Amino acid sequence: MQITRKKIFSVIGIILLIGYVIAVWWSIEPDILEPETLQNERGEHVIGYATTSSLIDTLESLLDKPGGWLSNDIMPPSVMMDNMPAFEFGALEQSRDLALIMRKEFSRSQSQSTADSDLLAAHSKLNIEHTSWLVPSAEGEYREAIKLLKLYRAKISDTENSNAQFYARADNLNEWLKEVQKRLGSISQRLSASVGQERLNTDLAGDSTARQSTPSLASSEIKTSWWKIDDVLYESRGSAWALLNFMKAIEVDFADVLEKKNAEVSLRQIIRELEATQQTVWSPMVLNGDGFGLVANHSLVMANYISRANAAVIDLTNLLSQG
Repeated sequence: MQITRKKIFSVIGIILLIGYVIAVWWSIEPDILEPETLQNERGEHVIGYATTSSLIDTLESLLDKPGGWLSNDIMPPSVMMDNMPAFEFGALEQSRDLALIMRKEFSRSQSQSTADSDLLAAHSKLNIEHTSWLVPSAEGEYREAIKLLKLYRAKISDTENSNAQFYARADNLNEWLKEVQKRLGSISQRLSASVGQERLNTDLAGDSTARQSTPSLASSEIKTSWWKIDDVLYESRGSAWALLNFMKAIEVDFADVLEKKNAEVSLRQIIRELEATQQTVWSPMVLNGDGFGLVANHSLVMANYISRANAAVIDLTNLLSQG
């Protein structure tokens, strides 16, 4: 009986070890992507190819990395993993934002023009719940979105097809940067809440006649649950990873606009701050020390890089808004 019990424990130990090794392998984050370019017969870069390709490659990297899409897995070891699913969700949110702006702004010449049908369908498929595992599954819908994005990319690469376009203008770039500001601002606030903060209510600041539907407190204590601190950190890493891929592509497609506004350096500063967010986390766990305490606070370090990237985005928006 004793021998049988030892064998059972040995088998359980081996299974747990194998599961741990697989979980570590599946937790390896994707590499930063370099923009793809395409030249036409005149030797000019096809406008919009780099941005569209960066969205396609980002989504494919999430689906084809070790373990595939983990957010909707219901079997071990992935069901017990939370860092990589959080990374996936952060990258997906940035991808959804870019797909939305491509549909609303980049592919349309003016407010009365029609949206591209492929981009419209692709954006709709990207909005499926990321944890969906039944029919339709999240992976299936995201792969369908990739196919539609590739169709759009093929259309804008065809010089004989004038129906599909990608407009690289300062005004529509600004629309995307406004979405980026909101996303980065939210991430920064959530990261900073790792140590807890008492925040004043500034919802109606700047307008004495402003009103809101229901009353709220003048101040409130905001603190991220200890169990969610690592999720917020890895979600922010995923968001910054996807945004970094997109910024590198924007630098290619909007090169003339950035040069005219003398804004190339501002974009490179954003890229530099986002690259800093992708440094290796050497600690075996996400630490949550006080701001000036003895133990590091990884969330505050990440919040620093995200806030600086957001400040650079705001500077770039101001430059693009100038005549």
